Amino acid sequence: MANTIINGMQWGDEGKGKIVDLLCPAFDAVVRYQGGDNAGHTVKFEDRHFALHLVPSGILHPETLCVLGSGMVINPDTLFRELDGLTEAGVDFEDRFFISKRAHVVLPIYPVLDQAREAAMGKAQIGTTARGIGPAYESKITRFGVRMGDLLASGWESRVEDQVERLGREIVALGGEAPVEHEVMARCRDWVERLRPYLAETESLLNGWIVDGKSLLFEGAQGALLDVDHGTYPYVTSSSSTAGGACTGSGVPPTSIDGVIGVLKAYTTRVGGGPFATELEDAMGEHLRERGNEFGTTTGRPRRCGWLDLVAAGHARMLSGVDSIALTKLDVLDELDEIRVCVGYRLEGEIVKSFPPSVDLLEKVEPVYESLPGWKQTTVGALLLSDLPQAAQDYVSFIEEWLEAGVGIVSTGPRREETIVRDEENLSRLTGGRLSDIVEAAAGNKAPARN
Repeated sequence: MANTIINGMQWGDEGKGKIVDLLCPAFDAVVRYQGGDNAGHTVKFEDRHFALHLVPSGILHPETLCVLGSGMVINPDTLFRELDGLTEAGVDFEDRFFISKRAHVVLPIYPVLDQAREAAMGKAQIGTTARGIGPAYESKITRFGVRMGDLLASGWESRVEDQVERLGREIVALGGEAPVEHEVMARCRDWVERLRPYLAETESLLNGWIVDGKSLLFEGAQGALLDVDHGTYPYVTSSSSTAGGACTGSGVPPTSIDGVIGVLKAYTTRVGGGPFATELEDAMGEHLRERGNEFGTTTGRPRRCGWLDLVAAGHARMLSGVDSIALTKLDVLDELDEIRVCVGYRLEGEIVKSFPPSVDLLEKVEPVYESLPGWKQTTVGALLLSDLPQAAQDYVSFIEEWLEAGVGIVSTGPRREETIVRDEENLSRLTGGRLSDIVEAAAGNKAPARN
């Protein structure tokens, strides 16, 4: 048995959905612990393709329990579309999908406010997804929010009416058009009965499952560098997206957590505004974008692309206590003659290897690169590390040595089957010694012994 956190080591979009899907055979339940439908996970296996925004990718495994935790903010309209899509695809989730009564509701007025605020900021925009996530967390922290469980109690209508009136004034002041109150109320009433079967005191459920010997996999959205406390503030998300958020966002105590698997893309991307030391605004950046299909699952926006930044990744490893790394999109680098990796920053005449705490300093840094040879061979679909070209193996080793963490998983394509799973000590521990189950699931029961 193991209770393990999956956490992104960059600015999100690292491929966490595929890794969670891959690891599900070793776990009984998957718990999403923060964020809302501003996140997107893409899962591909065989000829099937799923894009999920709220529901954990564990839902695709028939025996896996799935939970939306108390640290989330949930738009019921998005949730219902997702659930309807899963039903149409033949995915049965009845009796294994649960929503925390303590999770907050993304009310219909929040996206309108989000969009009005972004428009009013002009060139200073943060680059939010405009899904109302920030306003939902703001209402939560200022104690005006509406929780999922509140919709089952009397008196919730007056609380929503108060928000529509108060926030509507701000929207109008920003030049926007506030939603009509009775239309907002009608939508909220439509949600209540459909939500009712899924709402539960998930904190008791989760801790009870642990007592019963079940293994839990905690799925974070976004990445550690978007954490509201430790990321590139103010260009961050509104929740705790480091591994630490798994406990506050689920109600499971730290003493029940066994460790963290960090998901790291073989290069770096980010969406929206904010400093990005290794960004490539040239043909190479465009090559990475096109080759890696770097367009947002949630928004469709093109992602900013650049070389792997190990200073930023090292900061994320420290914040989340990463034990083992899942390296994704290695195959995107297959065609390159040379691969550059940032191993330090030049800041005000000095070389620093720690991540500066403020945006004004991050905007001044110049990346210090080390160049590694490319492999100019395909890695797509490789199942063993020894199947990779030597230069690709050396690239993996370079990352391990610099970050002082083993790479237990290497993704060599978007599909579940296109994955190397290594018998790495920490990965074996974090999956409860069930690596063989993961290997068989990934390769359709045809996997060779792993190196």
